Amino acid sequence: MALVLGVTTAAGHFQHARHPLDPLGYAWLVTAALPLLVSRRFPLPVFLVVAGLTFAYYWSAYPSGPAMLLPTVALFTLTRVRGPVVAGIAGTVALAVPFLAHLIVNASALFDARAALVIAWLAAVLGIGTAVRNRVAAIQAARERTAEHRERLAESERLRIAREVHDVVAHSLAMINVQAGVAAHVADRRPEQAIEALRAIKEASAAALADLRATVAVLRSGQGLGPAPSLRQLDELLDHTRATGLDVQVHGSPGELPAPVDGAAYRILQESLTNVVRHANQPGQVRVTFARRGGTLELVVRDDGRGATEPKPGNGLRGMGERATALGGDLTAGPVDGGFEVRALLPVEERTEGD
Repeated sequence: MALVLGVTTAAGHFQHARHPLDPLGYAWLVTAALPLLVSRRFPLPVFLVVAGLTFAYYWSAYPSGPAMLLPTVALFTLTRVRGPVVAGIAGTVALAVPFLAHLIVNASALFDARAALVIAWLAAVLGIGTAVRNRVAAIQAARERTAEHRERLAESERLRIAREVHDVVAHSLAMINVQAGVAAHVADRRPEQAIEALRAIKEASAAALADLRATVAVLRSGQGLGPAPSLRQLDELLDHTRATGLDVQVHGSPGELPAPVDGAAYRILQESLTNVVRHANQPGQVRVTFARRGGTLELVVRDDGRGATEPKPGNGLRGMGERATALGGDLTAGPVDGGFEVRALLPVEERTEGD
């Protein structure tokens, strides 16, 4: 505003205007500029008012100046807020139509030049405003995508840690619960068996605490991947299950597996064995089968519990399904003849010769 008033005042000394710039002229320019304060809230009405006052000023007897900056700012804001279509229509109606009408009435070459200048000005402001609008929209969209990506990563990590904690705690507590029951049952009659049960409880609780400490360390630091389970720990896992009195038989071999598949297969097997200990009705034997077919690892865990029924959805089954799905695989769980079966199909990246 100060620029418009200052330059217009200076120009008045060099122009032969019919009327010098007086307080009314200053008030006119100030009145044309004041609506710009609310242009972002009311972009269209502000532009129409500012453009009307500005063109009326140019057609008056007051000296010319850079008052055109006022509708330029208003049109730029209108383009950014409402888009080029609305701004283009408003600019044509508010500027081009009155100016062309004035041109027809006066029929002067000078006005022809001014008409071309106004059209070029209108196109330039619309183009710049549209470019800025698109750039701002692109930046905002990029920020939203980045924020959404971070949220997805955070959610994925939260679910991963929740699965790890559930698997560790559920398995260990199931083993501890069974061994504690054994120890309490035989403490008086077979103290040596009770001692073995207590030792198993100590080992299970120590392993659970170690895994939980590693998981908590991940939460505190925000770095690393926490515990990295592997089927290389298969013997230890089977020993814990056999300590509950179950006969666990293993058929086949998983072979060498990529780390993600290895960890998922371990956790699926661990949760399946935990569910046998916790939920199966009088199970005596568990059969674990590994098979490689093409680029897929098939893991089957089947028990001989009595009266198996369709399982209720829970964190354990949900976690196993999420692990398989995350790798592009599949998992089914349900009753079969003579027990309950969990079957997981996990894709394995096949290495070609020369890799």
